Amino acid sequence: MTRNDTFKALVVEKGEKELVASLKQLTVADLPDEDVLIQVDYSTLNYKEGLGFANRNKIFRIFPIVPGVDLAGTVVESQSPAFNPGEKVILNGWSVGERYWGGYAQMARIRSDFLVHLPQGMDTKKAMYIGTAGYTAMLMVMTLEEAGVTPGSGPILVTGATGGVGGNAVAILNKLGYEVTALTRSQQPSIHEYLKTIGAKEIACGEEWTKPPAPLESQKWAGAIDNVGSTVLARILAEMKYGGCVAACGLAAGYDLPTTVMPFILRGVSLRGVDSVSCPTPRRIAAWERLVTDIADEALETINTVIPLAEVPRYARELLAGNVTGHIVVDVNA
Repeated sequence: MTRNDTFKALVVEKGEKELVASLKQLTVADLPDEDVLIQVDYSTLNYKEGLGFANRNKIFRIFPIVPGVDLAGTVVESQSPAFNPGEKVILNGWSVGERYWGGYAQMARIRSDFLVHLPQGMDTKKAMYIGTAGYTAMLMVMTLEEAGVTPGSGPILVTGATGGVGGNAVAILNKLGYEVTALTRSQQPSIHEYLKTIGAKEIACGEEWTKPPAPLESQKWAGAIDNVGSTVLARILAEMKYGGCVAACGLAAGYDLPTTVMPFILRGVSLRGVDSVSCPTPRRIAAWERLVTDIADEALETINTVIPLAEVPRYARELLAGNVTGHIVVDVNA
């Protein structure tokens, strides 16, 4: 591709009353002035982009912007000694797709310190099957491991299990030998079957998850991965076994936490936050290396749906409305 050749990109601009997303033909000269030029194969669609397209929570901070918090592709040009033309790379996090142009384009120019090399044994499609969702899930599992939670410790609860992070967490934990219970609001048998297909042994969906817990409830969980927050997280903490750990990364139900100190001081429970956006590069690389083997390809095939770039705004609305199960991969060349 020469600098005058055009490529497809999904560009979001500010309209008079709302944001306007449209497919445009750009050239390399239109891209930001960063040090690595990448030919993009795939990106992903996440809840964060759903909020962005709906103009909520100020997700998109610059305009115009090419969204997309993830990408995987091939280096075309590089001014960085760390990356050479022809090498495969992954980008996720670092506020790309929010404060910087992201992956919803066939070409992207990205800061080299935002990139990691694609691990051996993984292609770019699998990398985006995993995406920020699976990478975050791996960080959550690593956090539980570091807290001493092992497959022999007892059941692990995963909330938001029908979403990207939750689904990947279920699949990773199952591959590693943990006994997984998936929490979902859905009563649909097809959703429960989906969760069991990707690795859940039990399903939790009772009315109690909508109600505030007592300071301490019956001990059920050796560990938990929470994407929801608020009253759900409060109940998880109240139901943790002695010495258990909760890894938390989400606030789908709210950022409040209506709980007490009782689980922490009477049961030695720990609550550990997990950030995937600004995670240091060495830990980021460690997570991606583990994802070569620590999640089953069969589960990834079940969790993921691939869509063309033009369909991103429509699927973003469906995702925000809670009508999407699993994880969405964006084929920017389709």
